[in-house]
Amino acid sequence: MTDDLTLDEVRATLAPGIASNAAFDGWGDAARDMAADGAGIDRDVARIAFPGGAVDMIDAWFAAVDAQMIAALPAETLAAMKVRERITALIESRLDAVAPEREALRRAIAVLALPTNVARAAQLGWRTVDTMWARAGDTATDYNHYTKRATLLAVYASTVSVFLDDDSEGHADARAFLARRIDGLMRFEQAKAGFLRRTQNLPSLSRFVGRLRYPVA
Repeated sequence: MTDDLTLDEVRATLAPGIASNAAFDGWGDAARDMAADGAGIDRDVARIAFPGGAVDMIDAWFAAVDAQMIAALPAETLAAMKVRERITALIESRLDAVAPEREALRRAIAVLALPTNVARAAQLGWRTVDTMWARAGDTATDYNHYTKRATLLAVYASTVSVFLDDDSEGHADARAFLARRIDGLMRFEQAKAGFLRRTQNLPSLSRFVGRLRYPVA
């Protein structure tokens, strides 16, 4: 019964339908109301579920796409892959999930590019790449946690730009572009790891200052 749904469940239920409608009507009230009608949910409840309007609708859709990405690649499948293969598979899975709604994605990116939405856009992008690295098995908690996500976000964003205009069969051009970018990402991670190994025993100014402030007894 749709009357028993929580607002979180309403958002999850409506997000795919809103995206389908947004390809033609944009991320606005019309797309939301048509999705609500199709799902048998009261329009007023749907409006309350997305108080932030278009950005909240896009947020819910991106969350649904992330869930599809995770479902398509269960842990046991990823466990049999190397890290670069996991990252590639996760990005390709997410692109596959949004492929039927490429125009909705194009319109969503246009909405998120507005100056008032830039901070929210960054949050949504970070959430996705954080999910990808977590699914790939990354457990870093130091600055590597942030550099890995920042570089992956750049890779993903550039791949989406190619994907949106890719009319090749099976989006082969976007996949080839992604493969090249993943190569660069992995080379960067390897170089970074080598640099850290070479410098881990060098004198550290921060450690020296810390010892001055907190001398060892």
